[in-house]
Amino acid sequence: MDISAIVLSFNSKQFIEKCVRDLVKSFDDCDFQGEVIVVENGSTDGCVEILKQLELEFPEVLNVIYLEKNTGTTYSRNLAMRASIGEYFVILDSDAYMNQFVLKGMIDWLRQHEEYGLVAPQLIFPDGRYQLSIDSFPTVTRKIRRFFMLKQMETTQNIDLDSVHDIDYAISACWMFHRSIYEYIGGLDENIFYAPEDVDYCLRIWKHGKKIAYLPMYSLVHDAREVSRGFKFNKFVYLHVKGLMYYFIKHRYFFNLKSLYKRLNKTVHME
Repeated sequence: MDISAIVLSFNSKQFIEKCVRDLVKSFDDCDFQGEVIVVENGSTDGCVEILKQLELEFPEVLNVIYLEKNTGTTYSRNLAMRASIGEYFVILDSDAYMNQFVLKGMIDWLRQHEEYGLVAPQLIFPDGRYQLSIDSFPTVTRKIRRFFMLKQMETTQNIDLDSVHDIDYAISACWMFHRSIYEYIGGLDENIFYAPEDVDYCLRIWKHGKKIAYLPMYSLVHDAREVSRGFKFNKFVYLHVKGLMYYFIKHRYFFNLKSLYKRLNKTVHME
């Protein structure tokens, strides 16, 4: 099996059918053997019925794991990774839509650059606007700015969008990495329910001695629903803050990146 695509579904009726169909079509267009593993996290919006119909349509490709409640992003994805058999993993949000150019481009790039552990494409909104999907490792100060000023950061951030370069981390809306990464460092940290599990995993890859690349020549539409975006307090914001505190304590830094980069023997960053 070439690729295992792992998708989480939680009240994603608006997106899930297109997400699955685009993955299956991309496998076919690239002539890849692939599987789509969807973890259904207790949706109540009719998503379950859509997935059951898709299972009948794609019985050899689609495998749905049905859970009774929302178990977050880490436990769910770990379930899927344990069930997967592909040589490469694609982690994909249900509101992100794969295409053959991104799929083949990422896998070819990883095959040619063994020093890299994970790659991520450029993410754009449906209207073509750039999405702030890559960044330097967070600090307490930077996370406060991102929480209150994400839209402004998306339009003013001084980030190279045109060339391939190393990045600290990419959000997990679309990742690709080889199975060997998972076998060596394991799955996502289940002490984090919702976020920043993606930052933590990327940092663990850097600690493993592998690099992470941003591939802007491959562009993917991500119809982002960020449930913790903006100045509002809800369950997901609380869980995000809780996860951040755990992350900072775990990796032993808070307000600047100098000590972290020194431990990683890393000097290039995006601040």
